[in-house]
Amino acid sequence: MAKRKIRKGDTVIAITGRDRGRTGEVLRVITDRDRVLVRGLGLVRRHRKADRSGAGGIESRESSLHISNVALVDPVDGGATRVRVQRDGDGSAHRISVRSGKRIES
Repeated sequence: MAKRKIRKGDTVIAITGRDRGRTGEVLRVITDRDRVLVRGLGLVRRHRKADRSGAGGIESRESSLHISNVALVDPVDGGATRVRVQRDGDGSAHRISVRSGKRIES
């Protein structure tokens, strides 16, 4: 399995689909299915039946998106960017934006 370059807490932009161009924060990365859950993207509506605890109704919630349909947001100009990993002399690794060359803080 390949190393994932998108992590929980990152800001991503949808590059395909009905949410194309919209940004959101990664809530969860589902590694075994190559999917991410992003706040505000991939919204679906679910009809809930009323039960003893409260009223039913229609609720909106996030559905997962395939990891190939989102890209990290560049820290400089806010566009979609690819990510490369750069290692320092002491062995620590940092994610670098290919678009601007700046370090991506996580």
